[in-house]
Amino acid sequence: MKRRALIRSAAALAPASLGIPRFAFAQGTYRAEYKMSTVVPPAFAWGKGGEIFGTLVRERTQGRINIKQYPGASLVQGQQDREFSAMRQGIIDVLCGAPINWSGTVRELGVFTLPFLFPDHKAWDAVTSNTAFMDEYFALVRKAGAEPLAVGETGYRQISNSKRPIVKPEDLKGIKVRVVGSPMYGDIMNSMGANPTFMSWADAQPALASGAVDAQENPLEVFLAAKIHTLGQKYVTKWNYSNDILLFAIAAPIWQSWSAADQKIVREAAQDAARQQVQLVRKLFDEDVQRVGALGVAVHVPTPDELSGWQIATRRTYAQWKAQINPGLISKAEEIVAKVRKA
Repeated sequence: MKRRALIRSAAALAPASLGIPRFAFAQGTYRAEYKMSTVVPPAFAWGKGGEIFGTLVRERTQGRINIKQYPGASLVQGQQDREFSAMRQGIIDVLCGAPINWSGTVRELGVFTLPFLFPDHKAWDAVTSNTAFMDEYFALVRKAGAEPLAVGETGYRQISNSKRPIVKPEDLKGIKVRVVGSPMYGDIMNSMGANPTFMSWADAQPALASGAVDAQENPLEVFLAAKIHTLGQKYVTKWNYSNDILLFAIAAPIWQSWSAADQKIVREAAQDAARQQVQLVRKLFDEDVQRVGALGVAVHVPTPDELSGWQIATRRTYAQWKAQINPGLISKAEEIVAKVRKA
C-alpha cells in the first residue's frame, strides 16, 4: 500500500506574510518540556500514536527534545475544541489530534470530515497519498500557525444508541446524540431529525450513563476501549460516515526554534509514528464488529442500498459544508475518490 503523502514531509516553512504571529526564539534554546495534547490516552490507537511519537523523538534526539503527552485534552480542561486556539496562545506546543475538533478555529482544515466523502479505506488512502493534494492541505495548516509533519487516521466514525436499532435515517428522529464541537456534525444529525448535543468526551460519558444523552458517534475502537457498552449503549450501526485524519504538527514558533537537524529527526519520528498508528487503527477496524457483538451489543452493518439512503439524506448538508470549508480542495478529493471507484 502506498502511503507516501500520508506520512510525507511538509515542504518549506510558511512565510511571514501569512500573518501568523511571530515569536522570538533563538535556535538552540530548547525547553525542558514540550507539551503535546491528545484527546485520549495511549489505551486508544490515537493516544498510542502520540505516545510513540514522543518516545521516538526523545530517543532520537538523546533527550534534547522532550515531548510530554497530556491526554484527555487536559491542557484545555477537556475541551478538545480549544486545542488549536490554545496552541496559538502558547499553551500547547505539539498537536496530535483531529481537525474536526478544531473546526470552530480553523474550519478549512475540516476537508476530510464531510459525510460519506470516503466510501472505504481505498479511497481514503488514495487521497492522503496524493502528493499535490496533501501539499495543498499542509499549506493550509502552515497558514493556520502549525508545521505539519505527518497524518495518521482517527478511524471511521460509527453511531451507537440506547433506544433502538438505527437502520435508516428516519430511525434517528428524536434521538439525542452527543457530537464533537463541530457545527457540521450537528447539521448532519439535524437533517435526519436527531437532536445533536455538543459536549466534550469527558462530559459525554456521564451524560450517556445517566440517560441524559441517548447516542454518540465515534470509531468502534473508541467504543471498545472506553467500554461504552457499560454506558447503556445497546445498538451500533457501522455506517462509516466520516473518517478524519490524525494530524501530527508542531506550533510554528516552536518548530522555528529547533535546528534543521532536529527538525528532520522530529519529522521522521512523526512519520514513523503515523505508520504504526494507522496499522493499529486498521487492525481494530477489521475486528470491531465481532468484538462489539461479543459484548452483547446489536451491530448493524448497512447494505449498499441502505448506505445510499444515508448518503442521500446528508446530501444537502454535504453541499452546504463543502461550500463553507474549502470547495476547491474538496472537489479535488472527490475527483481522486471517483477515479479509485472506477479503477
